[in-house]
Amino acid sequence: MTSQLITALDGLLGDGAPVVSIAPIGVPAPHRPVPLEVRISAPATGTDLPVVVFSHGNGWNLDGYAPLAAFWASRGFVVVQPTHLDSRRNGFGFDHPVFPTIWTERITDLTRILDELPALAEAVPGLAGRMDTRRIAVSGHSWGGQTAQALLGARILGEDGSVGADMADQRVSAGILFAATGLAGADLHPFAQANFPFMRPSFRQLRTPTLVVAGDRDQSAMSSRGPDWFTDAYTHSPGATDLLTLYGAEHALGGIVGYEVAETTDEDPGRVAVIQRLTTAYLRTALGVHPDSWAAARSAFTESREPIGRLDTK
Repeated sequence: MTSQLITALDGLLGDGAPVVSIAPIGVPAPHRPVPLEVRISAPATGTDLPVVVFSHGNGWNLDGYAPLAAFWASRGFVVVQPTHLDSRRNGFGFDHPVFPTIWTERITDLTRILDELPALAEAVPGLAGRMDTRRIAVSGHSWGGQTAQALLGARILGEDGSVGADMADQRVSAGILFAATGLAGADLHPFAQANFPFMRPSFRQLRTPTLVVAGDRDQSAMSSRGPDWFTDAYTHSPGATDLLTLYGAEHALGGIVGYEVAETTDEDPGRVAVIQRLTTAYLRTALGVHPDSWAAARSAFTESREPIGRLDTK
């Protein structure tokens, strides 16, 4: 049962710590149409804290995804969340002149944050000197997954099939992709073909260790492919070695964006609780906090009497 699985995972991860969360914090971003601001969440105590930079989905901002950010922070990670240009706060709709370049600006937002991590730590009372900037993961949901996967090594294909620029960042050593869009082709709907050039990814160059999280009822309005479209990073990349597929989950995966919001069409606090714990275990192992955490959590998940999903590993 889900409650038993959560209890088992909690036994592996231990109790959470109090969290300090500060926003907005400005990040230098010359020539950006609006200032770049982030939220930073971190445990109130502890040292050598690994970092997770999280990219939100279309329309969201630094205040979203609290179910993930707060939980990761309570388990020993510094979580940095930017507000990208496509946030509804900024009002840059599909017909705005800046929109065609937002996907590249999103990626630049993440690299700006990596460049400024020491200064950002100074902006949070008590955090300076406690981050370990040698251990960094990137993560994102939906459009944020595409943004994060660029730093993990994924490329964008041109209309002629040419492979685009390498935007991988060597400072990043792990990733988690939530409901990240897959390969393009004839299945991509005309609107997506016209407005989202980044939806032509090549995953062959994604070599950074990555966990892919997808729902088996996530049917995109951008593609006629089924929910397996959101598993392409796992299927086609050498780096995405683990895939968590959640039964009955739609695009919000039960509520990772937040509870009681319009995007959460499949609200399920139990599912979110499992996601919180499994992804924490993955980060702990991938970032060198505990080498056995992911294997132990994976065993607890697969041995559950009432599994809520499937874990595949290459």
